Amino acid sequence: MSSNALSVALIQHRDTGSVEANLDATATAIAEAAANGAQLVVLAELHTGPYFCQTEDLATFDSAEAIPGPSCERLAAIARENRVVLVGSLFERRAPGLYHNTAVVFETDGRLLGTYRKMHIPDDPGYYEKYYFTPGDTGFVPIDTSVGRLGVLVCWDQWYPEAARIMALSGAEVLIYPTAIGWDPQDTPEEQRRQQEAWITVQRGHAVANNLPVIACNRTGHEPDPSGHSPGATFWGTSFVAGPQGEFLARAGEDAPEILAVELDRGRTEAVRRQWPFLRDRRIDAYAPILKRYIDPD
Repeated sequence: MSSNALSVALIQHRDTGSVEANLDATATAIAEAAANGAQLVVLAELHTGPYFCQTEDLATFDSAEAIPGPSCERLAAIARENRVVLVGSLFERRAPGLYHNTAVVFETDGRLLGTYRKMHIPDDPGYYEKYYFTPGDTGFVPIDTSVGRLGVLVCWDQWYPEAARIMALSGAEVLIYPTAIGWDPQDTPEEQRRQQEAWITVQRGHAVANNLPVIACNRTGHEPDPSGHSPGATFWGTSFVAGPQGEFLARAGEDAPEILAVELDRGRTEAVRRQWPFLRDRRIDAYAPILKRYIDPD
């Protein structure tokens, strides 16, 4: 492996029914990835349990944890045992009545290096996240690790070019999106494919616009709606890594858990930015209107 190479593994996740079982499956997958040379491992969104936001249920708040807390301790031990930088995603209990969807980053020695609280919170049928999560207040600040400066965002953040751009302007060397996204089984196959392709395309756009690798790690498998009011959600997997020109470096399948391994060339961002100097040519003097919610016509 060259000095500019970074070996990355994405753990495409299927819920196994309990926190303990999910963390055991995670530990097994990470050990396999590390044995094959992974230095950075990325997990899917809210990987310790089911995607509980399909319904609104007060009792679900009981599953939230402090950070650091029990799941953090287990993830820290997994990172330390396997000597990997690890990006996870947890349901954080910050204070009574105050909860976040929070990414956590551990160093190879198990230290918690930083957190990112999801900034953009959706509220759609089957994705009732505003009921559970307070919008994040950590800002778009990369987290420094032994494998580089990581621009960690979470799921719904991946639709917003502003978040990716600020991470890039803050020196992120890679954009990372732990994700839980899938199809409504009631949608037509054509609509399902349009949604999936839009999800892939917008993130490849962030790679192109910022000349950065993008890592998107999704859940997979069908999860029933606990309320029984809908047919549930089928998470579409398709975790992928794109290079700094949006090129696919690796793609997972749709329907099964998978360890997706890829080697990143950390020198390509510099090389591509010399050819496509998007940051140089930005007209920062003309962008004030972007801070408005909407620009009403005169």
